Amino acid sequence: MSDLLLQNRREFIKYSAGLAATLYGTSAFGNNKALPKNEQTVLTILYTNDTHSRIEPFPANDAKYAGEGGFSKRARLIESIRKNSAHVLLLDAGDIFQGTPYFNYYHGELEYKLMSLMGYDATTFGNHDFDLGCENILKQMPHAGFDFINCNYNLNDTALAGNKKILPYKIYKKGPLKIGVLGVGIDLENLVDKKYANGIIYNDPIFNANKISSILRYDEKCDYIICLSHLGFRYDTKKISDVVLATQTKNIDLIIGGHTHTFLEKPYFTSNSEGKEVSVTQVGWAGIWLGQVEVYFTANNKKISHSANKHAI
Repeated sequence: MSDLLLQNRREFIKYSAGLAATLYGTSAFGNNKALPKNEQTVLTILYTNDTHSRIEPFPANDAKYAGEGGFSKRARLIESIRKNSAHVLLLDAGDIFQGTPYFNYYHGELEYKLMSLMGYDATTFGNHDFDLGCENILKQMPHAGFDFINCNYNLNDTALAGNKKILPYKIYKKGPLKIGVLGVGIDLENLVDKKYANGIIYNDPIFNANKISSILRYDEKCDYIICLSHLGFRYDTKKISDVVLATQTKNIDLIIGGHTHTFLEKPYFTSNSEGKEVSVTQVGWAGIWLGQVEVYFTANNKKISHSANKHAI
C-alpha cells in the first residue's frame, strides 16, 4: 500500500471516528412519549435526497454553497428535532453515493455508517448508487442499519438477488400509526454504465406504485402512505416524473423525490387519479437542506392536516 494511501486512510479513520462520536447521540429515537388518546398524534417526517457523499460542508471559498451542508450539522439538527417530536420517520430518496473523494476512496462505507448513526429508517435507490454496481452495494450493506425500498427494479439476475434488506415496501409503526413506505427508481439506461447496470430490469413505476400502495392501504390498513422516488420532480417531456406519478396513482399521500436536485421551498400539491390531494416534495442536493413534514391525526388515526418546513444546513 502506498504512503499516500496509508496517510489518507489514517486521516479517514481519524475523521470518521471523531464524526461518529458527534453523531452517536443521534441514534436514539428521542422522547417517544405516548400521547393521551384524546389528543392529536403528530407524525414528523424528516427527509433528504441526492446527498452525493457530501460528508463535510462545502468549503468556505465555494462560489455558491460556502459552508453549507455536511453530515455533522445535519445530525445535530435531527437530534434537536427528535428531542421535541414523539414520532419521527427519517427517510432518503436516493443518490447517497458519488460526488466527493470519500466515495472514490471508500465506496459508500462511510455514508452508510453515518446515516445509520443518525437513525435513518429507509432509503430508495438512485442511479448513482449503482455507479460501482450491485456488487458494491452488497459489499457496503453490512454498514447500513436501514432498509432499502424499491418496487420497480427486478434484481434477480444481479448480486443483490434475494437480499432481505431490499423490500418493495415496509410498514413503520410510530405510536398508534401504521406508516407504509414504498420506493420507485428511474430507468438506468444512459445513466449508469452498462457493465454496472447489467441484470437490472426496470419496470413501470406507475403500475408498481399503484399495486403496492393498494396493498398498503387496503390489505395492510396503513394510516399514511409515503413513496420514496428517484424519478425526478418534473420534465418538459413525457418522461415519468414525480408529478406524473402523483397524478396517475392513488392511495399515496406524500412523494419524497430526488434526481433533479430541485429545491422546493414547500411541497407541490396536485390531485391523484381519484381526485384526492397528494403532495410532492424534494430538498435539492448535497444535504444543503433537511426537509420536514408534520402530519396531524385524530385519536382514531384519521389524517386531519399537515405542515411543512425546510431547514438550511
